Amino acid sequence: MTASTYDIDKAAGLLRAGRLVALPTETVYGLGANAEDAAAVTRVFQAKGRPPSHPLIVHIGGAELLGEWVEEVPATARLLAEHFWPGPLTLVLRRAPRVPLEATGGLETVAVRVPGHPVALALLAAFGGGVVAPSANRFGSVSPTTAEHVRAELGDVVDFVLDGGPCGVGVESTIVDVTGDTPSVLRPGGVTREDLEAVLGRPVAVPSTSHVRVPGQHPSHYAPRARVVLVEPEKVVVEAELAQEQGHKVGVLLPPSSGDGPAAVHAVVPVPGSMADYARSLYGFLREFDQRGCDLVVASLPPEEGLGLAIANRLRRAAGPRDSG
Repeated sequence: MTASTYDIDKAAGLLRAGRLVALPTETVYGLGANAEDAAAVTRVFQAKGRPPSHPLIVHIGGAELLGEWVEEVPATARLLAEHFWPGPLTLVLRRAPRVPLEATGGLETVAVRVPGHPVALALLAAFGGGVVAPSANRFGSVSPTTAEHVRAELGDVVDFVLDGGPCGVGVESTIVDVTGDTPSVLRPGGVTREDLEAVLGRPVAVPSTSHVRVPGQHPSHYAPRARVVLVEPEKVVVEAELAQEQGHKVGVLLPPSSGDGPAAVHAVVPVPGSMADYARSLYGFLREFDQRGCDLVVASLPPEEGLGLAIANRLRRAAGPRDSG
């Protein structure tokens, strides 16, 4: 934990005053505000340029507090919280009256999680309440995984940045709807479907679309300035070389099976063989392509199992409607 007690106390005081504080979590850095202060929550939307209909996640300091923020805690929610909190799992439940509609995008459900980062937990303890904390970046762009990313993108829009070092997971939390009898994954993330199924003892659905609005499911999201094109793994090298010949400054996320990769493109980043390492580094890779002046990124989807499912989800959103692969 790199943030000092002084910094944590300062950040807690700013939250009480209705100000915005960027904080580290194990997933990505969040843009934090007092979850019960409607005006402060509105400022989060304004700072990000985020549509007010997109709900935020309320971060709380422990699983034992969940009942204070939701109408009811069903057995499934309690079981998942016991196993995965603190950690990268968000539960969607019916909201309690203390949660303002500004934080839920006008919905009667609320997304809640306990972050698995010591700085975030220390801040929540010092603050003594809940904190909404969507990713600390402009809406739709690449999420930040270091304090430097936050400062570079949001600058003075943030009143204070708590530096907790690089994020350990690197992709956002898994969002699970537990409002009904059958839990379903609304957004793949740092807790895998396989992990959920092992705890619940039954299959867990991951629908491609959902009527429930949740963070990060806009058609184009997590996107660098460069256009992202998705192709089959065996076509990455050929497509990258062709695009470079056509005048693009091409960046390549090179799959492990592709050997040395294309001979003459603008930037090549080898994909780690470990899905945990890939997830931890993905947003940094996408930012690197922008920093190196790429206007097009050629990538392929990893196997959609374990953390590969979350990575594939982020790459699809980064490509968005622009993807032709």
